[in-house]
Amino acid sequence: MALILLTNDDGIEASGLRSLELSLQGLADLLVVAPDRERSAVSHGLTIHSPLELITLDPRHHRLSGTPADCVIFAIMHLAAVPPDLVISGINHGANLGDNLMYSGTVAAAREASRHGIPSIAISQVIKEKPINFQEAAKFVRHLAEEMLGKKGLSGICLNVNVPSGRPRGVKITRQGCAVHLPEFSASGRLSPLERSRHRLDHAKKSEIAEDFHAVIDQCISVTPLQRDQTDFLSVPSLAEEIPGIFRVRRNPRMGLIP
Repeated sequence: MALILLTNDDGIEASGLRSLELSLQGLADLLVVAPDRERSAVSHGLTIHSPLELITLDPRHHRLSGTPADCVIFAIMHLAAVPPDLVISGINHGANLGDNLMYSGTVAAAREASRHGIPSIAISQVIKEKPINFQEAAKFVRHLAEEMLGKKGLSGICLNVNVPSGRPRGVKITRQGCAVHLPEFSASGRLSPLERSRHRLDHAKKSEIAEDFHAVIDQCISVTPLQRDQTDFLSVPSLAEEIPGIFRVRRNPRMGLIP
């Protein structure tokens, strides 16, 4: 049977992780390796200045004193007898849209898996009210996981999935948005719980919203494929032309302009 590694950034006790695990029962063997506490907004951080502490709760459940990316690396290197066929990170308590991907530990765990050549899904649930209903997200991620496990050639693919609050009316393949939602700190130097938990989707200006935001606002599930190579290829030629004194450019027939 296939092996799916589960993790998150909300901690081993998070209800989203429990909902994810329940939804995948019977589809594959499940290995859960998650942080020992909430690790939201740690991005792709790794623990390098202190030792990691692993606590095994049972043969399939482990909590680690590290980041979501730590959990993926540790699980692949030390806990999984064979490389996982799929890594799923979530279900996150709140959306991960637009520039928020830079901060998200949920997305970072999925990205880390893709670096190891393992297909991955980061799944997040938009929060409109509490308690959070993960039913639609859990149902969708099981269907998506089932489809991905049955396909070859998906090595390293990373999908960022965001599920709207309430019943979705469809699924859209989207690009990452770049809406202007900058983190704001209070006078005490802390992010407000609202800014930490979700974007203010209802109040965002249409002109500032790109496709992943559009999909969720339109009550659709957003699926955004992410890539490892962050090079801005469109800027390579223009940068060389605008600052010729800094960059001496030669042309490589295979790779284009190379500083």
